[in-house]
Amino acid sequence: MEQQHKSTVIITGASSGVGLYAAKALAKRSWHVIMACRNLEKTEAAAQTVGIPKDSYTIIHIDLGSLDSVRKFVQDFRATGRSLDALVCNAAIYMPLIKEPLFSPDGYELSVATNHLGHFLLCNLMLEDLKKASTSEPRLVILGTVTHNPNELGGKIPPRPDLGDLKGFEAGFKAPHTMIDGKKFEPVKAYKDSKVCNVLTMRELHRRYHESTGITFSSLYPGCVATTALFRNHYPLFQKLFPVFQKYITGGFVSEELAGERVADVVADPAYNQSGIYWSWGNRQKKDGKSFVQKVSNEASDDAKAEKMWDFSAKLVGLA
Repeated sequence: MEQQHKSTVIITGASSGVGLYAAKALAKRSWHVIMACRNLEKTEAAAQTVGIPKDSYTIIHIDLGSLDSVRKFVQDFRATGRSLDALVCNAAIYMPLIKEPLFSPDGYELSVATNHLGHFLLCNLMLEDLKKASTSEPRLVILGTVTHNPNELGGKIPPRPDLGDLKGFEAGFKAPHTMIDGKKFEPVKAYKDSKVCNVLTMRELHRRYHESTGITFSSLYPGCVATTALFRNHYPLFQKLFPVFQKYITGGFVSEELAGERVADVVADPAYNQSGIYWSWGNRQKKDGKSFVQKVSNEASDDAKAEKMWDFSAKLVGLA
């Protein structure tokens, strides 16, 4: 029964990379981790490999590309009887080499469906659980990326993110509308656009719900985790050279373990109990590098666009 008194966090995409090491870091801090993943066997093996104690985690299936799966996950979590103290939206897919779009079971372009729409639905459904948290400081954290921001080096590389007037969302976001801006499909831009939506979602959650609920909504970019499985669908040569480039040229590289620790800090450390904030780190390779509040891109700070994105997304996931 003792574990029922632990704070509980849900982490999506916890079977590898940043999500796995965030789970490990939070388990070390006496949190119980709900590892929300597609492949249960892979997740179990990963948890054992990095040494997460068996009584510190529960694995529950979720496929963020399927809205029905997201709803089923919420039911399965509630069936555990646990309170929810933090939600970490970490999972993402990136498919830079595909020529034609892939589609979710709901008929939406798969990277936006997984990275944005699935998390958008999950956040909205779990607000009720976070309102009843056992802690006085419930938190909802959405992972960001430097590529969302054209003001940063990583965001200057084309194609740059641009949601335009969200014409693709407005048209229902089903074929032939496979990009949020309604233009021709481009897989790298689709990923970057989805990450802009993640930041807009965090900021709009803060605007709508922080004052009335006390929930802290934030995002973070922990540094470039160039070895993560996010890049598994890229060219093998890219996978080999990208970590070297980030370590020795840009200085942006961080290990999966350090990135996981930074996520755990934003979830659990009292110093990060500020809502509407996008956290980043100077000297990103250094373990003792100091965090700071990062200015997000012009598009990600556009309140009118955030509200428009919210309204369209709510319709696409069946909340409106």
